[in-house]
Amino acid sequence: MQKSAAKEVNVVMNGLAFGESPRWHDDRLWFCNWGTGQIVAVDAEGNSQVMLTVPATLPYSIDWLPDGRLVVVSGRDGLVLRQEPDGTLATHADLRGLSTSPWNEIVVDGRGNIYVNGGGPAPAPGQHFGPGTIVLIAPDGSVRQVADKIAFANGMAVTPDNKTLIVAESHANRLTAFDIAADGSLANRRRWADLGNGFPDGICLDAEGAVWYADVPNRHCVRVREGGAMLDSVDADRGCFACMLGGADGKTLFIVAAEWRGFEHMISDARTGQVLSIEASAPGAGWP
Repeated sequence: MQKSAAKEVNVVMNGLAFGESPRWHDDRLWFCNWGTGQIVAVDAEGNSQVMLTVPATLPYSIDWLPDGRLVVVSGRDGLVLRQEPDGTLATHADLRGLSTSPWNEIVVDGRGNIYVNGGGPAPAPGQHFGPGTIVLIAPDGSVRQVADKIAFANGMAVTPDNKTLIVAESHANRLTAFDIAADGSLANRRRWADLGNGFPDGICLDAEGAVWYADVPNRHCVRVREGGAMLDSVDADRGCFACMLGGADGKTLFIVAAEWRGFEHMISDARTGQVLSIEASAPGAGWP
């Protein structure tokens, strides 16, 4: 496996709590600053702006509808919120009837299907997470569960042809793929890549069909091909929570990273979060 040590890792932004759910949108990297309720946009030079503050501290995640409106998963509230043109937030979907456990990540595909993961049964005593689910919010507003028994559901991505959804199963050390049917349902669940001792968190796709995944305990991001071949990696000095390809040519890998001190210390005054960037070999593709 190639290491990107020869390439320079740049620090784009410092002083964050926990960066999560990074998205390249309107020529800037948008991300959720967990612990503060802020949604932040930053350009490649580090010029940042708080775009919105939401009534959540963690978990929450973001994406955009085909018409350009921002949607936010307010994980502990079980709501998907939609930002209206006047800046106010309205309820786009209510997931509380599906689970009392927090919801996590979101991806909107090219047809307007919204996939949200997390939720699921309550965790066993002494555990932070139970088996996760994936729900579909269809363009007509209907909501239904389309997958279950996900081992700590984390990042998700949809291929450019809208035919495959890939999800990170952090506690199973794998990326799992589903075929997407015409109505948005998921089928043909299969192992896309076995990651060995890797713990995938946020993910993104590139134009060569490879996936970059962030890994908190191993403090790196890894590029992997379907079947599990490791192609490249980027090391950091702290946990990597998620990654996103963007930049002018789509070939900048942005990484949100922070020191990991355990779930019980996720909300604290520590501000070890960073946005990092490094040149990648292929531009981003698909969704998000």
